[in-house]
Amino acid sequence: MQPDANLDTSLVVKALDAERRTFRGVATTPDLDRQGHSVDPFGATFANPVPLLWQHDQTKPIGTVTFFPPTAAGIAFEASMPVLEGAGPLQDRINDAWQSIKAGIVRGVSIGFRVLEDGIERLANGTLRLRRTEIVELSLVTIPANVHASISVVKSLAAFRPDSPGVAGPPRSPGAKDAPRMQTIAEQITTTEASRSAKAARMVGLMTAAAEAGRTLDASETEEFDGLDVEVKGYDESLVRLRRLEGLQVAGAVPITPKAAGPGAIPFVRVKSNVEPGTAFARVCMATLAANGNKHQAIEIAKQWKSSTPEVELYLKAAMAPGSTTDPVWAGALATMKNVTDEFIALLRPATILGKIPNLRKVPFNVSVPVQSAGGVYGWVGQGAPKPVTKLGFTTASIGIAKAAGIIVLTEELVRTSSPDAESIVRADMIAGIAQFLDHQFIDPAIAAVANVSPASITNGLTPITSTANPLADIHAIIAAFSAANVALRGVTLIMSETNALTLGMVRDPQGNRAFPNVNADGGSIDGINVVTSNVAGTNVIGLQPQLVLYADDGGVTIDVSREASLQMDSAPMNPADATVVHTSLWQNNLVGLRAERFINWNRPIPVAVAFVSGATYTPAFVAPSGNGGATRRGSAAA
Repeated sequence: MQPDANLDTSLVVKALDAERRTFRGVATTPDLDRQGHSVDPFGATFANPVPLLWQHDQTKPIGTVTFFPPTAAGIAFEASMPVLEGAGPLQDRINDAWQSIKAGIVRGVSIGFRVLEDGIERLANGTLRLRRTEIVELSLVTIPANVHASISVVKSLAAFRPDSPGVAGPPRSPGAKDAPRMQTIAEQITTTEASRSAKAARMVGLMTAAAEAGRTLDASETEEFDGLDVEVKGYDESLVRLRRLEGLQVAGAVPITPKAAGPGAIPFVRVKSNVEPGTAFARVCMATLAANGNKHQAIEIAKQWKSSTPEVELYLKAAMAPGSTTDPVWAGALATMKNVTDEFIALLRPATILGKIPNLRKVPFNVSVPVQSAGGVYGWVGQGAPKPVTKLGFTTASIGIAKAAGIIVLTEELVRTSSPDAESIVRADMIAGIAQFLDHQFIDPAIAAVANVSPASITNGLTPITSTANPLADIHAIIAAFSAANVALRGVTLIMSETNALTLGMVRDPQGNRAFPNVNADGGSIDGINVVTSNVAGTNVIGLQPQLVLYADDGGVTIDVSREASLQMDSAPMNPADATVVHTSLWQNNLVGLRAERFINWNRPIPVAVAFVSGATYTPAFVAPSGNGGATRRGSAAA
């Protein structure tokens, strides 16, 4: 079976007009399909009319489709195929499709859709409920994925309305009298929950629409609401029974007792994907690049990874709207499905200082935050004496929109290879490159703000504390600076280089014990103070109170791909470009450009939120104190 690039759903044709080549039916229902997905009809959006395609082939349109308003049972539609005069490929294709419908050879449909932001709800049993989608096309398909998907042709010209009998209820397969595959208890629970959610959502929609109009429900709305209420209560009772039955099955399950090793022993095999984190994200990029924007080819490429990363195929099926490599529509959709891009972010964040620091004050983009700059004046007041009048001082700090971006240029040969090595190159370069850049921008004292482009580092403009080469003394100086400014010490975090942190972990007292047992190259803690490491810190040891540092991050990576662009092959491109700039054509040189962007910003609203020591280069040598036989450790590391 050739997999669709979209979700197959039920079609029940209610009327067919042979002269005008029109037919009507139900295109989608909240029923669970074989792939474990269900579509919420009330969460689907569309702009009538939408294309009617043949087998999801964008190059083979055969008509147009008009969708009716959603109901609890699904979305009804009317499809029309034109009657053409004269011979030609289009007429042949339409004639073939029409004859296939009339003969009952093609018995299903499939909606082509795009999942909108936050539109996926993963249920406890592993199935997916698509809560918010945009339907972009409807296709006639030979083998639908939905167990109920079939065509029941009624050869009559009976009047049709969206509320005609049979449309409001779930579509019924003509083979219903036969013995269909019996759903498991878990599948019945999922299907029932999806149907209940759709009807409950319609009830809320009725009441909300009436309230916004400043009125109560009219007679027809009241009748529909009461009917839905009865159905929801029925679903609730059914769910109680199904869960009770599921519990009885679990209680009555008998565990398999393994036999001893030897002939007849029962092997226990556990299959678990052991690919590195970020592989799924990299494979989405590789399949998209190799397919040159062709979604069907990208899906076929992704099938080779189905055993280890099946989410890649699902992502390409659900998230890709029609487009080409020069059309940013599909590339924009690449970043909408959270379960794949979040995997990449999960790798990126721990690799950066920002990902390691706990409890940063996270705020939205484009906000203004009030910051107290001065406190009131208070004092003792004698009997009958006037009380002092005081005031507070406030300033504001803002977080605008800023982004970090980079373009990776790969050869066509590397992209087409699609080997694990190629995946590792893409993944490692994205992670390491963006991580190192953000670390440098976040803590380097030389980084000043550029208006409407980038923020200043959290250390920019501060006067550093000169290192004493004694780590305890340096850390105490940072803590003393916070204490002098009445900054709370709870949650304070230190940032230092991996080299300095590793050196502290190697320091031994005269008895051979580790002086800093909880610190190593990966960070750790010193007497309850968090330690975060990055070699970007160099010889600086930076202390910050995370609650006083504002931080905005949209949590996503946007990927755009092009083979036709011309680039300045320079890490610091001239802006604006003049006549001396040389551009390299990706098309001419058989190259592929992959652009990654991340929207992120930060702000240190008050200077006392950060303090840092400069020139710190520690060595793993403690000097024993004199006068007591070296029995007491002294916190001094010689440079």
